[in-house]
Amino acid sequence: MNKFSELIKLDLNILKDKMGVLRKESLNLRFQKSSGQLEKTARISVVKKQIARIKTAINLNKKMKGEK
Repeated sequence: MNKFSELIKLDLNILKDKMGVLRKESLNLRFQKSSGQLEKTARISVVKKQIARIKTAINLNKKMKGEK
């Protein structure tokens, strides 16, 4: 995943697209975990952290542009 400094420079639409992809992956990982098919359990926490970074970057971009 990109560094946080790189995420801040991206456009809001790109960030929202990346967040959508990560949310779908998170959903799939949860299903795999519940059915016992998930091998790399650490991937769940990595995806959660990536989503949080993107949300923070979106909020910073909005604050910088003066939006609410």
